Amino acid sequence: MADSDFGFRVEEHTRKKSFQCADCGYRTLHSIYLSDHMEFCPGEKPFKCGECRYSTASRSSLSDHMKRHRGEKTFYFKCADCGYKTTNESYFSNHTKSCTGEKRYKCGECGFSTAYKASLSHHMRRHTGEKPLVCADCGYKAPHSQGLSDHMKSCTGEKPHKCGECGYSTTNKSHLSAHMQRHTGEKPFMCGECGYRTTTKSCLSHHMRTHTGEKPYKCDQCDYSAAQKSSLNAHRLKHTGEKPYKCGECEYRTANRCYLSDHMKRHAGEKPFMCGECGYRTVKKYDLSRHMSVHTGDKPFMCGECGYRTTTKSRLSKHMRTHTGEKPYKCDLCDYSAAQKCNLDVHRLKHTGEKPYKCG
Repeated sequence: MADSDFGFRVEEHTRKKSFQCADCGYRTLHSIYLSDHMEFCPGEKPFKCGECRYSTASRSSLSDHMKRHRGEKTFYFKCADCGYKTTNESYFSNHTKSCTGEKRYKCGECGFSTAYKASLSHHMRRHTGEKPLVCADCGYKAPHSQGLSDHMKSCTGEKPHKCGECGYSTTNKSHLSAHMQRHTGEKPFMCGECGYRTTTKSCLSHHMRTHTGEKPYKCDQCDYSAAQKSSLNAHRLKHTGEKPYKCGECEYRTANRCYLSDHMKRHAGEKPFMCGECGYRTVKKYDLSRHMSVHTGDKPFMCGECGYRTTTKSRLSKHMRTHTGEKPYKCDLCDYSAAQKCNLDVHRLKHTGEKPYKCG
């Protein structure tokens, strides 16, 4: 038996047994055990239920019992701090810990603490990497039952949560809730800095990093850091050279799922984003935003060194290298480096001897 389990058992034995039978003196830790005992206690039970065979020594116990027949709840436990009520002692005990802020179970690896032993056990799997739950169909492993449950729905193709407005369905109830806000237009989470609104709390948290400049996700191979975990995952593929997303129509491969999605639209001839001024259509929303500056003349990105203005953040980044002298694109065959990737691509042809451009 684990030390923590032994400690729990000792605590069970040393705690005061505050629930007592008035007929025979039987005592217990839990009210539900006393209720079970009362049904079989040999003591005198003058108060009898007219609906079933239940009888009791207490008028108030009979009154509480009758509420069960009427479908009413009898609340034995009430929180003095917030008014929470329950008939279950263990529920009440758990509530009290969270209501009072008591967090007796602490992680020895980090600062995490919780009111519940089970929550600590789940948390520890983040440190150990333990994934004890396995999908019988594909071998997928999950650290928690909820994770396995969500996986099983995708593994079997089951999507029980369906939108009543359109044909959308999903494996996850929270995903459906987020989807429904597209129909209602509801964006309950608002940024106090700029008024930006969004559908989820996590999206707002991501947005706030544009104001704070926080980049908590750091690469262990170089100095790169990112505001979003997905950006870090995409960056890491640059170190490995891995391009896991492959087009089924041609040989195109990419490290980014969104790039593959945009690429597939080219095969389909799909250009969902259209300019309302001239009819220009494009595969990507970003390209449409960049195109619109042709009509508006807007150049929101400005160099603080010389006043140069441009339509995109990436162009400004390239321009800034003329001031800093930065040349991040390096040749792996010699000491050559370049400020622009296209210049490095041209340089590499000198090593390969390749001459791709031919006179027609």
